[in-house]
Amino acid sequence: MTTSSAPGKVYLFGEHAVVYGEPAVPCAIERRARVTVRERADDQLRVRANDLTLDGFTVTWGGEAADRPDVDVPTHLVEAAIGYVEGAIDQAMDAADVDEAGFDVVIESEIPLGAGLGSSAAVVVACIDAGTRELGVELPREEIADRAYRVEHAVQDGQASRADTYCSTMGGAVRVQGDDCRRLADVPNLPFVVGYDGGAGDTGQLVAGVRSLREEYDFAADTITSIGNIVRRGEEALRNDDLAEVGRLMDFNHGLLSALGVSGRSLDAMVWAAREADALGAKLTGAGGGGCVVALDRTEQTHTALQYTLGCEEAFRAELDDEGVRVEDDTEDLDGDMDDSA
Repeated sequence: MTTSSAPGKVYLFGEHAVVYGEPAVPCAIERRARVTVRERADDQLRVRANDLTLDGFTVTWGGEAADRPDVDVPTHLVEAAIGYVEGAIDQAMDAADVDEAGFDVVIESEIPLGAGLGSSAAVVVACIDAGTRELGVELPREEIADRAYRVEHAVQDGQASRADTYCSTMGGAVRVQGDDCRRLADVPNLPFVVGYDGGAGDTGQLVAGVRSLREEYDFAADTITSIGNIVRRGEEALRNDDLAEVGRLMDFNHGLLSALGVSGRSLDAMVWAAREADALGAKLTGAGGGGCVVALDRTEQTHTALQYTLGCEEAFRAELDDEGVRVEDDTEDLDGDMDDSA
Protein backbone atom coordinates (compact mmCIF):
# COMPACT_ATOMS: atom_id res chain seq x y z
CA MET A 1 0.00 0.00 0.00
CA THR A 2 1.39 3.38 -1.08
CA THR A 3 0.24 6.95 -0.53
CA SER A 4 1.41 9.92 -2.58
CA SER A 5 0.24 13.51 -2.56
CA ALA A 6 0.48 16.42 -4.99
CA PRO A 7 -0.42 20.12 -4.69
CA GLY A 8 -3.08 22.16 -6.38
CA LYS A 9 -2.28 25.40 -8.16
CA VAL A 10 -3.33 28.92 -9.00
CA TYR A 11 -2.56 30.76 -12.21
CA LEU A 12 -0.73 34.04 -11.93
CA PHE A 13 -1.23 34.50 -15.67
CA GLY A 14 -1.99 32.67 -18.88
CA GLU A 15 -4.91 30.25 -18.52
CA HIS A 16 -6.79 29.59 -21.78
CA ALA A 17 -4.05 31.27 -23.84
CA VAL A 18 -1.67 28.43 -22.94
CA VAL A 19 -3.87 26.07 -24.99
CA TYR A 20 -2.79 28.02 -28.11
CA GLY A 21 0.95 27.96 -27.52
CA GLU A 22 1.22 31.12 -25.41
CA PRO A 23 3.14 30.90 -22.09
CA ALA A 24 1.49 30.57 -18.69
CA VAL A 25 2.74 30.83 -15.11
CA PRO A 26 0.92 28.55 -12.66
CA CYS A 27 2.05 28.29 -9.04
CA ALA A 28 1.67 25.27 -6.74
CA ILE A 29 -0.14 25.98 -3.47
CA GLU A 30 -0.17 24.18 -0.15
CA ARG A 31 -3.49 22.42 -0.67
CA ARG A 32 -3.03 18.79 -1.60
CA ALA A 33 -4.69 15.71 -2.99
CA ARG A 34 -3.64 12.40 -1.39
CA VAL A 35 -4.05 9.12 -3.24
CA THR A 36 -3.56 5.74 -1.56
CA VAL A 37 -3.20 2.69 -3.83
CA ARG A 38 -3.23 -0.98 -2.85
CA GLU A 39 -2.94 -3.79 -5.38
CA ARG A 40 -5.81 -6.30 -5.39
CA ALA A 41 -5.84 -10.03 -6.09
CA ASP A 42 -8.35 -9.58 -8.96
CA ASP A 43 -8.42 -7.17 -11.91
CA GLN A 44 -11.03 -4.75 -10.58
CA LEU A 45 -10.48 -1.07 -9.88
CA ARG A 46 -12.28 0.11 -6.77
CA VAL A 47 -12.19 3.81 -5.94
CA ARG A 48 -13.23 5.70 -2.84
CA ALA A 49 -13.28 9.50 -3.20
CA ASN A 50 -13.52 11.85 -0.23
CA ASP A 51 -13.45 15.62 0.19
CA LEU A 52 -13.73 16.54 -3.49
CA THR A 53 -16.76 18.75 -2.72
CA LEU A 54 -18.77 15.66 -3.60
CA ASP A 55 -20.61 13.42 -1.21
CA GLY A 56 -18.05 10.64 -0.81
CA PHE A 57 -18.60 7.78 -3.21
CA THR A 58 -17.30 4.30 -3.89
CA VAL A 59 -17.35 2.78 -7.37
CA THR A 60 -15.99 -0.54 -8.59
CA TRP A 61 -15.31 -1.41 -12.21
CA GLY A 62 -13.18 -3.75 -14.25
CA GLY A 63 -14.00 -7.18 -15.53
CA GLU A 64 -17.74 -7.10 -16.26
CA ALA A 65 -18.57 -4.33 -13.76
CA ALA A 66 -19.66 -1.00 -15.21
CA ASP A 67 -21.05 0.90 -12.23
CA ARG A 68 -20.90 4.64 -11.82
CA PRO A 69 -21.52 6.53 -8.58
CA ASP A 70 -24.97 7.92 -7.90
CA VAL A 71 -24.22 11.26 -6.25
CA ASP A 72 -25.89 14.65 -6.34
CA VAL A 73 -23.28 16.53 -8.37
CA PRO A 74 -22.92 17.44 -12.05
CA THR A 75 -22.52 14.27 -14.12
CA HIS A 76 -19.64 15.68 -16.18
CA LEU A 77 -17.57 16.19 -13.02
CA VAL A 78 -18.16 12.64 -11.77
CA GLU A 79 -17.47 11.09 -15.17
CA ALA A 80 -14.32 13.17 -15.56
CA ALA A 81 -13.11 12.27 -12.05
CA ILE A 82 -13.47 8.57 -12.82
CA GLY A 83 -11.76 9.05 -16.19
CA TYR A 84 -8.79 10.74 -14.53
CA VAL A 85 -8.33 7.90 -12.03
CA GLU A 86 -8.76 5.19 -14.64
CA GLY A 87 -6.30 6.93 -16.96
CA ALA A 88 -3.76 7.37 -14.16
CA ILE A 89 -3.95 3.69 -13.24
CA ASP A 90 -3.52 2.74 -16.92
CA GLN A 91 -0.42 4.94 -17.08
CA ALA A 92 0.97 3.36 -13.89
CA MET A 93 0.47 -0.15 -15.30
CA ASP A 94 2.07 0.85 -18.60
CA ALA A 95 5.07 2.36 -16.83
CA ALA A 96 5.49 -0.81 -14.76
CA ASP A 97 4.96 -3.04 -17.85
CA VAL A 98 2.00 -4.79 -16.21
CA ASP A 99 -0.83 -6.07 -18.43
CA GLU A 100 -3.44 -6.93 -15.79
CA ALA A 101 -3.85 -5.79 -12.19
CA GLY A 102 -6.54 -4.59 -9.82
CA PHE A 103 -6.35 -1.79 -7.28
CA ASP A 104 -8.10 -0.26 -4.33
CA VAL A 105 -7.73 3.53 -4.55
CA VAL A 106 -8.67 6.08 -1.90
CA ILE A 107 -8.63 9.78 -2.80
CA GLU A 108 -8.61 12.50 -0.15
CA SER A 109 -8.37 16.08 -1.31
CA GLU A 110 -8.26 19.57 0.13
CA ILE A 111 -8.80 20.93 -3.39
CA PRO A 112 -12.37 21.64 -4.55
CA LEU A 113 -13.34 19.74 -7.69
CA GLY A 114 -13.64 21.85 -10.82
CA ALA A 115 -12.86 25.11 -9.01
CA GLY A 116 -9.78 26.13 -11.01
CA LEU A 117 -7.24 24.96 -8.42
CA GLY A 118 -5.97 21.96 -10.36
CA SER A 119 -7.77 19.18 -8.47
CA SER A 120 -7.73 16.77 -11.41
CA ALA A 121 -4.02 17.32 -12.11
CA ALA A 122 -3.13 16.78 -8.44
CA VAL A 123 -5.16 13.56 -8.28
CA VAL A 124 -3.69 12.22 -11.53
CA VAL A 125 -0.10 13.06 -10.56
CA ALA A 126 -0.45 11.54 -7.08
CA CYS A 127 -2.25 8.47 -8.46
CA ILE A 128 0.44 7.76 -11.06
CA ASP A 129 3.18 8.15 -8.46
CA ALA A 130 1.43 5.94 -5.89
CA GLY A 131 0.37 3.37 -8.48
CA THR A 132 3.81 2.91 -10.00
CA ARG A 133 5.44 2.69 -6.57
CA GLU A 134 2.87 0.09 -5.53
CA LEU A 135 3.98 -1.91 -8.58
CA GLY A 136 7.64 -1.55 -7.61
CA VAL A 137 8.62 1.23 -10.01
CA GLU A 138 9.80 4.76 -9.15
CA LEU A 139 9.42 7.23 -12.00
CA PRO A 140 11.42 10.43 -12.52
CA ARG A 141 9.31 13.53 -12.07
CA GLU A 142 9.54 14.49 -15.72
CA GLU A 143 7.94 11.18 -16.71
CA ILE A 144 5.21 11.52 -14.08
CA ALA A 145 4.38 14.98 -15.46
CA ASP A 146 4.33 13.70 -19.04
CA ARG A 147 2.12 10.71 -18.25
CA ALA A 148 -0.25 12.86 -16.19
CA TYR A 149 -0.55 15.28 -19.11
CA ARG A 150 -1.49 12.39 -21.40
CA VAL A 151 -4.34 11.50 -19.04
CA GLU A 152 -5.69 15.05 -18.90
CA HIS A 153 -5.28 15.45 -22.66
CA ALA A 154 -7.39 12.32 -23.24
CA VAL A 155 -10.11 13.13 -20.68
CA GLN A 156 -10.38 16.74 -21.89
CA ASP A 157 -10.68 15.70 -25.54
CA GLY A 158 -7.30 17.05 -26.55
CA GLN A 159 -7.85 20.52 -25.07
CA ALA A 160 -5.49 20.28 -22.05
CA SER A 161 -2.11 21.94 -21.69
CA ARG A 162 0.87 20.68 -19.70
CA ALA A 163 0.59 23.54 -17.22
CA ASP A 164 -1.46 21.98 -14.42
CA THR A 165 0.17 18.57 -14.38
CA TYR A 166 3.71 19.94 -14.66
CA CYS A 167 3.11 22.43 -11.84
CA SER A 168 1.56 19.78 -9.59
CA THR A 169 4.47 17.42 -10.22
CA MET A 170 7.31 19.89 -9.81
CA GLY A 171 5.92 22.37 -7.29
CA GLY A 172 6.87 26.03 -7.05
CA ALA A 173 6.18 28.56 -9.79
CA VAL A 174 6.60 27.20 -13.30
CA ARG A 175 6.55 28.50 -16.85
CA VAL A 176 4.82 26.40 -19.49
CA GLN A 177 4.70 27.10 -23.22
CA GLY A 178 3.71 24.16 -25.37
CA ASP A 179 6.10 21.33 -24.54
CA ASP A 180 8.64 23.70 -22.99
CA CYS A 181 8.19 23.41 -19.21
CA ARG A 182 10.51 24.67 -16.48
CA ARG A 183 10.52 25.91 -12.91
CA LEU A 184 11.12 29.59 -12.31
CA ALA A 185 14.04 30.38 -10.03
CA ASP A 186 14.15 33.04 -7.32
CA VAL A 187 10.42 33.72 -7.25
CA PRO A 188 9.56 36.21 -4.49
CA ASN A 189 7.14 35.40 -1.70
CA LEU A 190 3.68 35.57 -3.23
CA PRO A 191 0.98 36.48 -0.69
CA PHE A 192 -1.91 34.54 -2.26
CA VAL A 193 -5.47 34.97 -1.07
CA VAL A 194 -8.04 32.67 -2.68
CA GLY A 195 -11.80 33.18 -2.83
CA TYR A 196 -14.08 30.27 -3.71
CA ASP A 197 -17.73 30.63 -4.75
CA GLY A 198 -18.58 26.97 -4.13
CA GLY A 199 -19.20 26.35 -7.81
CA ALA A 200 -17.42 24.60 -10.64
CA GLY A 201 -16.99 25.42 -14.30
CA ASP A 202 -17.13 22.90 -17.14
CA THR A 203 -13.56 23.10 -18.40
CA GLY A 204 -14.27 21.43 -21.73
CA GLN A 205 -17.23 23.67 -22.48
CA LEU A 206 -15.36 26.83 -21.48
CA VAL A 207 -12.29 25.94 -23.56
CA ALA A 208 -14.54 25.14 -26.51
CA GLY A 209 -16.26 28.50 -26.12
CA VAL A 210 -12.96 30.36 -26.28
CA ARG A 211 -11.97 28.31 -29.31
CA SER A 212 -15.17 29.29 -31.11
CA LEU A 213 -14.59 32.98 -30.38
CA ARG A 214 -10.99 32.76 -31.53
CA GLU A 215 -12.03 31.15 -34.81
CA GLU A 216 -14.84 33.64 -35.45
CA TYR A 217 -13.24 36.94 -34.46
CA ASP A 218 -9.76 38.23 -35.22
CA PHE A 219 -9.86 40.40 -32.11
CA ALA A 220 -10.51 37.33 -29.95
CA ALA A 221 -7.36 35.77 -31.38
CA ASP A 222 -5.57 39.05 -30.64
CA THR A 223 -6.85 38.82 -27.06
CA ILE A 224 -5.19 35.42 -26.69
CA THR A 225 -1.93 36.92 -27.97
CA SER A 226 -2.28 39.82 -25.52
CA ILE A 227 -2.60 37.39 -22.63
CA GLY A 228 0.67 35.82 -23.76
CA ASN A 229 2.29 39.26 -23.74
CA ILE A 230 1.02 39.82 -20.18
CA VAL A 231 2.71 36.58 -19.14
CA ARG A 232 6.04 37.73 -20.58
CA ARG A 233 5.79 41.06 -18.78
CA GLY A 234 4.80 39.17 -15.63
CA GLU A 235 7.91 37.03 -15.78
CA GLU A 236 10.02 40.18 -15.91
CA ALA A 237 8.16 41.61 -12.93
CA LEU A 238 8.76 38.41 -10.95
CA ARG A 239 12.48 38.54 -11.75
CA ASN A 240 12.55 42.14 -10.52
CA ASP A 241 10.57 41.29 -7.36
CA ASP A 242 8.01 43.89 -8.44
CA LEU A 243 4.79 42.59 -6.90
CA ALA A 244 2.94 45.82 -7.63
CA GLU A 245 3.51 45.26 -11.34
CA VAL A 246 2.58 41.57 -11.01
CA GLY A 247 -0.72 42.67 -9.47
CA ARG A 248 -1.45 45.20 -12.21
CA LEU A 249 -0.83 42.55 -14.84
CA MET A 250 -3.15 40.13 -13.01
CA ASP A 251 -5.87 42.80 -13.28
CA PHE A 252 -5.27 43.12 -17.03
CA ASN A 253 -5.32 39.34 -17.40
CA HIS A 254 -8.70 39.09 -15.66
CA GLY A 255 -10.17 41.76 -17.92
CA LEU A 256 -9.10 39.87 -21.03
CA LEU A 257 -10.44 36.56 -19.69
CA SER A 258 -13.73 38.28 -18.95
CA ALA A 259 -13.81 39.57 -22.54
CA LEU A 260 -13.41 35.97 -23.70
CA GLY A 261 -16.54 35.04 -21.75
CA VAL A 262 -15.03 32.80 -19.08
CA SER A 263 -15.66 34.92 -16.00
CA GLY A 264 -18.97 35.11 -14.13
CA ARG A 265 -20.92 37.24 -11.70
CA SER A 266 -19.55 35.66 -8.52
CA LEU A 267 -15.97 35.65 -9.86
CA ASP A 268 -16.20 39.31 -10.86
CA ALA A 269 -17.71 40.20 -7.48
CA MET A 270 -14.82 38.55 -5.66
CA VAL A 271 -12.24 40.20 -7.93
CA TRP A 272 -13.73 43.65 -7.30
CA ALA A 273 -14.00 43.00 -3.56
CA ALA A 274 -10.29 42.18 -3.51
CA ARG A 275 -9.38 45.26 -5.53
CA GLU A 276 -11.49 47.53 -3.32
CA ALA A 277 -9.66 46.05 -0.32
CA ASP A 278 -6.40 47.31 -1.88
CA ALA A 279 -5.14 43.95 -3.12
CA LEU A 280 -2.16 44.35 -5.43
CA GLY A 281 -4.14 42.49 -8.10
CA ALA A 282 -6.88 39.89 -8.51
CA LYS A 283 -8.17 37.58 -11.24
CA LEU A 284 -10.01 34.35 -11.81
CA THR A 285 -7.86 31.23 -11.81
CA GLY A 286 -8.38 28.21 -14.02
CA ALA A 287 -11.02 27.62 -16.67
CA GLY A 288 -13.51 30.03 -15.10
CA GLY A 289 -17.29 29.91 -15.19
CA GLY A 290 -17.31 29.46 -11.42
CA GLY A 291 -14.83 28.41 -8.80
CA CYS A 292 -11.95 30.54 -7.54
CA VAL A 293 -10.21 33.86 -7.80
CA VAL A 294 -6.68 34.58 -6.65
CA ALA A 295 -5.44 37.88 -5.24
CA LEU A 296 -2.14 39.23 -3.96
CA ASP A 297 -2.27 40.97 -0.58
CA ARG A 298 0.25 41.04 2.27
CA THR A 299 -2.39 42.41 4.66
CA GLU A 300 -5.57 40.80 6.00
CA GLN A 301 -7.83 43.23 4.16
CA THR A 302 -8.55 41.09 1.08
CA HIS A 303 -9.13 37.96 3.14
CA THR A 304 -11.60 39.82 5.33
CA ALA A 305 -13.33 41.46 2.37
CA LEU A 306 -13.81 38.15 0.58
CA GLN A 307 -15.31 36.57 3.69
CA TYR A 308 -18.07 39.19 3.56
CA THR A 309 -18.57 39.16 -0.22
CA LEU A 310 -21.91 37.85 -1.43
CA GLY A 311 -21.27 34.66 -3.39
CA CYS A 312 -17.95 33.81 -1.73
CA GLU A 313 -18.34 30.59 0.26
CA GLU A 314 -14.74 30.33 1.45
CA ALA A 315 -11.65 32.53 1.55
CA PHE A 316 -8.19 31.36 2.56
CA ARG A 317 -4.52 32.19 2.34
CA ALA A 318 -2.38 29.85 0.25
CA GLU A 319 1.39 29.61 0.53
CA LEU A 320 3.55 28.68 -2.45
CA ASP A 321 4.34 24.93 -2.28
CA ASP A 322 7.87 24.22 -3.48
CA GLU A 323 7.73 20.44 -3.02
CA GLY A 324 5.49 19.03 -5.74
CA VAL A 325 4.55 15.34 -5.71
CA ARG A 326 5.79 13.36 -2.73
CA VAL A 327 5.37 10.03 -0.95
CA GLU A 328 3.49 10.14 2.33
CA ASP A 329 4.70 7.95 5.20
CA ASP A 330 1.48 7.83 7.23
CA THR A 331 -0.41 5.32 5.07
CA GLU A 332 -3.46 3.93 6.86
CA ASP A 333 -5.35 0.69 6.23
CA LEU A 334 -7.89 0.93 3.41
CA ASP A 335 -10.33 -1.71 4.61
CA GLY A 336 -12.60 0.65 6.54
CA ASP A 337 -12.76 3.12 3.66
CA MET A 338 -13.45 0.52 1.00
CA ASP A 339 -16.10 -1.40 2.94
CA ASP A 340 -18.64 1.47 2.77
CA SER A 341 -20.39 2.01 -0.54
CA ALA A 342 -22.45 5.01 -1.52
